Amino acid sequence: MTIPQIPLAQSILQIFKAKMIKYIVISPGSRNAPLTIGFTSDSFFQCYSIADERSAAFFALGIAQQRKEPVAVVCTSGSAVLNFYPAVAEAFYSQIPLVVVSADRPTNKIDIGDGQTIRQMNVLSNHTIFDANLTENAGSENDLLIQKALQNAKTLLGPVHINVPFEEPLYETQKDYSYKPEIAQLKIKRSLGEITENQKYTWNKAQKKLIVVGTQYPEELTQKSIEVLANDPSILVLTEITSNLHHPNFIKNIDTLITSFKDQDFKEFQPNLLITFGGMIVSKRIKALLRKYETTQHWHIDPLRAYDTFGILTEHIKSTPEDFVQSMIGNSANNSSYQSKYTTILKQKLEKHSCFLEKTPLSDLKVFELLSKYIPSNSHLQISNSAGIRYAMLFDFDSSVQVFCNRGTSGIDGSSSTAVGAATTTDKITTLITGDVSFFYDSNALWNNYIPSNFKIIVVNNGGGGIFRILPGHQESKTFNTYFETEHQLTARYLASMFGIDYIAAKTIEETEEGLKKIYLEHQRPVILELFTPTKENDKIQKEYFLNLGL
Repeated sequence: MTIPQIPLAQSILQIFKAKMIKYIVISPGSRNAPLTIGFTSDSFFQCYSIADERSAAFFALGIAQQRKEPVAVVCTSGSAVLNFYPAVAEAFYSQIPLVVVSADRPTNKIDIGDGQTIRQMNVLSNHTIFDANLTENAGSENDLLIQKALQNAKTLLGPVHINVPFEEPLYETQKDYSYKPEIAQLKIKRSLGEITENQKYTWNKAQKKLIVVGTQYPEELTQKSIEVLANDPSILVLTEITSNLHHPNFIKNIDTLITSFKDQDFKEFQPNLLITFGGMIVSKRIKALLRKYETTQHWHIDPLRAYDTFGILTEHIKSTPEDFVQSMIGNSANNSSYQSKYTTILKQKLEKHSCFLEKTPLSDLKVFELLSKYIPSNSHLQISNSAGIRYAMLFDFDSSVQVFCNRGTSGIDGSSSTAVGAATTTDKITTLITGDVSFFYDSNALWNNYIPSNFKIIVVNNGGGGIFRILPGHQESKTFNTYFETEHQLTARYLASMFGIDYIAAKTIEETEEGLKKIYLEHQRPVILELFTPTKENDKIQKEYFLNLGL
């Protein structure tokens, strides 16, 4: 095994190994050479080389998302670490343990005109849960800081930053470790709370309990708890595609249900008690509704954080959703019609939904109906932000499909890189559904040697940022087309060729269905299926869809 001579590098390598930080994503550089040499020469570590730092960080985030354990991303000094920031912010809001390790110049080289130097200490601190600014010489204080960073990432679920100053020479090596760090048994507590009798009383009294579930991992609730919620007539559960929570009594088409509600409908829908758990909520409509028609009690259930999304948060209950539901068994009103009323309304809306889709021409809406039918069962689905995730919420995908999306910051910047990283962790088929702008923006996601054969990319190409045609304020003009929609004539064909990925194009409903069959049945390689939809018709069809639900 090849060991870097620099003691501080030796300390990091041994502590990472002792703390079981196995997955290391490295962007090339010189200042981080001691770490690169050490990580890549030890078979304990699974190392990846990703040239683009922004893509590398999202790739690492995708691995951490799936493995639910800290993953490190390593870079050289200077502006390199700044390119990690989008993924760091996403990790912060999505509660994903991402470990940033940035090599740095010694302190006396900063701000004197030396090359490739910036002020790296605490440069990510607005969106990290711990910053370890190491000193140049190895020692017990540095050892403790490194371990505190790793323990915070594991326990408090978020990104941490370890900034490591190295002085030249950087490439000298030896055969054995000459420095042995002090390995501590650190414990960082989560302060979980007990469900109180007063909370149980409030729960029992409420005739209309609305549970809104945001982004969360599959299997966060046991089947027993799911049945408890589903079979309580006073509970209405609203889920989203990213909730990974399924039951016939749950409403997973939130916008389909509430879009055509009038003022009186909203007032009747208003709950006595609002419960939320999971991460960020996609539906703008449900957020607008709950902000306008305030309920008197809003509890958020999460061991770590509670965001006052609707401006009415009354209690942060520091519990897992599973423990909370189990605590409430036997404490509920059973003479309510709250659930049955709205599941009945949804059935009526879904009939209109089906009738409308039967006559819908090729469009973004129609494409997502087809996608919901062809995405294979027991597979993983990654969805990019903007219009894609919103369209996906209108349809029922197979309940065995596990769905992920970077909803922490809702950015388009790293969806593809995250999906590639996630795909490396599983033998299951992973499909990325992405818009054209998101795909081209993150095209460096394909610039690596780790794209597995089970990875499928579906690009919905509507010639620009279609989300801006859906949002209020759209007016056809040169300014809109250029500066909001970013109108273009690009295709993914030549990117696919450059990166050695199979490519299929589809411009009709029939070609779309044929392409979807091919990428799953015939292609044993990664493949891009590009679906072309009409730029100036998609928003009109979507508006007609929602108007039709109210007829």
